[in-house]
Amino acid sequence: MLTARRVGIWTIASLLGVLDVMVTGPFAQADDGRGIFGGVSCAAGGCKVRAETRGRRTAGVSREGMAHSRSSPLQHRRSTSSKSPTVTSDGWEYGLGDGLGILPRFDGGKPKRPKRKHHQKVPVAVVARRAVESLQLPKPAIRTSPDEDFVQVVGVPTWMWVEHGTWRPVTETAVVPGLRVTATARPRQATWSMGEGGSVACAGPGTEYSGKFRPDRPSPDCGYTYRRSSSGEPSRAFKLSVRVLWDVEWHGGGQTGRVPGLVIAAERPLAVDEVQAVVVR
Repeated sequence: MLTARRVGIWTIASLLGVLDVMVTGPFAQADDGRGIFGGVSCAAGGCKVRAETRGRRTAGVSREGMAHSRSSPLQHRRSTSSKSPTVTSDGWEYGLGDGLGILPRFDGGKPKRPKRKHHQKVPVAVVARRAVESLQLPKPAIRTSPDEDFVQVVGVPTWMWVEHGTWRPVTETAVVPGLRVTATARPRQATWSMGEGGSVACAGPGTEYSGKFRPDRPSPDCGYTYRRSSSGEPSRAFKLSVRVLWDVEWHGGGQTGRVPGLVIAAERPLAVDEVQAVVVR
């Protein structure tokens, strides 16, 4: 329902000449004979307006409800053609017939749906690199026989292996909108540096020594025999190290690729001693 304040505003605007349309009788009639007002009657004391909620919607704007507001800016559009003038309020356009009135404001309109963001297409190679960089490759755990915490003996075969739990495929996946790339790393070779100048390349993790083997038997796939003692080294031990080589394959977005040569290394001291034979006569 319109307030007396709004009717007064309309009356003052008419007296000041801001609006050049003279109200001579019932107005705001739309094509159906009722328009947006239930009826308007004017007398010397002012006009009484009964407002309804009709109107035709302008393009791109939605309407959920209706409420009154004193702060609603109304735009009056005079037509130069034979069409009736219109008023636009909060995106709604109203036909006024041959008259002019004060319209209620629509508050709490339906929120506009946010525009969908267009994600920039990320190259497959970039996502593949993310997947490869996310790989958490395990550090190899060095094991020997005789046990690495004890002394190796010159001339006695030393068995080397890395813990088999660290010798397994590792997989990571990188995801961006519309693209998923999976990278899988597999250990391929372990290269041992024995500390006295020799090295051994093993195709697998190495065979773990057990009591079923004779003590003097060499490792079937990853072993070494020291030729001298480590007693002359600064720490009286050689630096034993192993470098595990990993190959990575990735696939995603209809493409595949390889990243060879990732290396994870570990090292530890290893003491080697000589056993002197005692001849008894």
